Amino acid sequence: MPPASRDHARIERRLIAALTDACEIAKVEIPGFDWLTHTVDYCAFPQSLRVIWVFDNAASKAHALAAGADARMRELTTAALDDADVHVPNIARCVSFDSEEECHLRHGGDWRRRLATLRAI
Repeated sequence: MPPASRDHARIERRLIAALTDACEIAKVEIPGFDWLTHTVDYCAFPQSLRVIWVFDNAASKAHALAAGADARMRELTTAALDDADVHVPNIARCVSFDSEEECHLRHGGDWRRRLATLRAI
């Protein structure tokens, strides 16, 4: 494995571990929150990093955002990225929110296709 690939694999493992911790905290604290994922293009890292927080449905997402939970999710993301030793230039640009319901409505539940579409935006 080339050195850059090994470095990317190490970063990926750190990201997964740190974001998993953030996810578990959010599941307890934020009603309707289900899971999170991330996408990254290591050719444009760290600017390309996106962390997507996923709710069970659009109503839960809207309620959480209206209640200010987005600030908590950005805080958890920042802490996770710090733990992973990843520094992004703009945390607000890095974090987005979605729902299972919206994925089912627009992409037939195909998260791979949905994330590729969101990444292109």
